[in-house]
Amino acid sequence: MKTAFLFPGQGAQVVGMGKDIADAFPEAARIFTKANDIIGFDLGSICFEGPAEKLNTTTISQPAIFATSAAILEVIRTIPATKGISADVTAGLSLGEYTALYAAGVVSFEDALILVQKRGQAMQAAADATEGAMVSIIGLDEEKVGQFCAEARENDILEAVNFNCPGQIVVSGSKPACRRAENLAEKYGVIKAVPLEVAGAFHTKMMSSAADALAEALKKTRISNLSDIKIIANINARYYQIAEDIKKGLINQLTNPILWQKCMERLLADGVEKFYEIGPGRVLTGLMKRIDRKIKVINISNLQSIEELLGKTS
Repeated sequence: MKTAFLFPGQGAQVVGMGKDIADAFPEAARIFTKANDIIGFDLGSICFEGPAEKLNTTTISQPAIFATSAAILEVIRTIPATKGISADVTAGLSLGEYTALYAAGVVSFEDALILVQKRGQAMQAAADATEGAMVSIIGLDEEKVGQFCAEARENDILEAVNFNCPGQIVVSGSKPACRRAENLAEKYGVIKAVPLEVAGAFHTKMMSSAADALAEALKKTRISNLSDIKIIANINARYYQIAEDIKKGLINQLTNPILWQKCMERLLADGVEKFYEIGPGRVLTGLMKRIDRKIKVINISNLQSIEELLGKTS
């Protein structure tokens, strides 16, 4: 039976994440301590205690989610009862792809965390310079969303950028175009148009300066040759083959759509039967229910879920 580890992206953060696990497992606490040392401030305390306004910023939420996901992964990898749980393939939604690369062993914890920190800073800087927004569109298929964007775009930027699951596609672009999209929702039969609490128009060309900054950071990052664990790329739903592909994929990810639904459909087609979502929240667990109702994702996001896992494996 093939197993996949899935890792959440930005938006999964919540004040208190990782605290119960760090309190219960020294292995997890050490990951947060290590993260604090690498990035030069107390990231752990922001995860554990907030404030939410600080945790929710692009510059903090990205390293915070990565560190929390890595801490939970460390527990699964090191405590005797769960050491036998391993992945044949890893996948992560946007930011989560960095955790997937770390989990697959192609990038070190330190290098991945530094990259994630620089990515968050670069995305925030690009957002500050461009005045963008994102809106989740519930209830339209891909073709209809294309028509919807074409009408709402006018002379601005508006693209479909997150293909998360059937009936849920996120559009991203300039603030005026996103406002027009919200106003056109009823005309197109949109069930719900939900503005997202994000800093800017992620995954569009409005993030070009962030992609350039990330490309510079990646020049200094060592990415190892791929091991037995496969990693699927957000931008094309194909498995990475060589280290250079990974660098290109991470850069392109900032200005191109995230094909999460296609990634999951590819894993299912390739015989993956067991899925673990590792990290804060239940976003990917929820998306899988919409992609294939028959698949149950084992969600490991807090101490209770680890205790339940221990009960199943002991």
